[in-house]
Amino acid sequence: MMVKKSSGCQLFLIGVLLIGLFTLKVEAQQSANLQSEIDQLMVSKFKADEPGATVIVVKDGKVLFRKGYGLANIELNIPAQPDMIFRIGSITKQFTAVAILMLEEQGKLSLTDDLTKYFPDYPTQGKKITVEHLLNHTSGIKSYTALPEWLPQWRKDFKDEELIALFKDKPMDFAPGASWNYNNSAFFLLGVIIEKASGLSYADFIEQKIFQPLGMKNSFYDRTDRIIRGRVSGYSRGSKGFVNAAYLSMTQPGAAGALMSTVDDLAIWDAALYTDKLLKPDTLKKAWMPSKLTDGRLTHYGYGWAINDYEGHQMISHGGGINGFVTHVRRLPIDKVFVSVLTNRDTGNPNPEELTLKIAAMVIGKPVKDYTPITLAENVLDQYVGVYQVSEKEKATIAREGNKLTLMFGPQKIQISPVSEKLFVFNRNRFSFIKEGNQVKALILHSDYGIDQEAKKIQ
Repeated sequence: MMVKKSSGCQLFLIGVLLIGLFTLKVEAQQSANLQSEIDQLMVSKFKADEPGATVIVVKDGKVLFRKGYGLANIELNIPAQPDMIFRIGSITKQFTAVAILMLEEQGKLSLTDDLTKYFPDYPTQGKKITVEHLLNHTSGIKSYTALPEWLPQWRKDFKDEELIALFKDKPMDFAPGASWNYNNSAFFLLGVIIEKASGLSYADFIEQKIFQPLGMKNSFYDRTDRIIRGRVSGYSRGSKGFVNAAYLSMTQPGAAGALMSTVDDLAIWDAALYTDKLLKPDTLKKAWMPSKLTDGRLTHYGYGWAINDYEGHQMISHGGGINGFVTHVRRLPIDKVFVSVLTNRDTGNPNPEELTLKIAAMVIGKPVKDYTPITLAENVLDQYVGVYQVSEKEKATIAREGNKLTLMFGPQKIQISPVSEKLFVFNRNRFSFIKEGNQVKALILHSDYGIDQEAKKIQ
């Protein structure tokens, strides 16, 4: 026997259905608005007839946005597509870090191992350098990419021991653990340690133990002689426009920057980091913990990832720069948001790091607010003028030019703009001053990667 539902019950069900449909409609409109905002941002940065970019945005495991901009190959006029393969530069470092942690779980190495366990004749200058020091850029070893003698040798195919010989006898920048300095030498050494501990080449380990199990079918160790379908061409900006990027032997970046991938595969990689497919969650967490220096200061860097905060939301990120390419990935683990922007131009402008930040901020509903410069009186600006001791060998000079301040650090001279009496910016780089009354005592160079550097005013 059938019982007829009351009209009140029917009205309730209809109301629930209408509310559900209205909610879906609102969410669909919000998603469409977000997609439009991201697209407008990318279109404003990449011209259709210049080297371009690919972007992917993921929220809660679902792709919100995925698109290519500009050209993958200028000479053939081929548009960039999101399934195309880019060099990812130093995004490689997070794969290297996970490989090290995988071998640690297998008992094949320890983060406390001394460097001399793997390189018995390495001149450690009486210091203990550990695997962990290499992972978090606190080893003090000289980075070979900062050496002037490395630049003329880009085309040379190096054996591991030849490249290590470039930097191993150089004076150390600091005692292991005492400070932080971005270090490609350290990650190159980690690649050789992976080979010694696993019995596989670095390329084979990454491809066989990470890429293949995760289904990252368009990710490889870059070999310039290898036929890789969908490989994007890389460009630099010359005096008369874009030119093909200078050749670099891919024997040189190694575990510091030799991988290539797509935004799709990087999204697969990010999704795997929420699982135990590669590592136990507690092991992986170590890679996302800020490293502590011997004096107790915390850095903004773990193992292969930078760790920061934006508007109360944790952000774990890393960029890459290599001949022809600048790239960036950003994950917000609590929000389950992932953004990747890969470009095939090495000018750094447009800046993929800035783009991933702006896009991620849009997704969480807290758009990035541009700094608003203010005007300070010339007598106030004069308080900051002087020379500041950044490190034992490095100094920064602040000068006033009219009603503007300039900062000279090494060969680079930039104009910094005040956004408050003590905080100055250049793009999104931040510089603040410590004052006692009207006396400026120090300059703070804020960093999203290493440590905030305090430079005392010396004259």
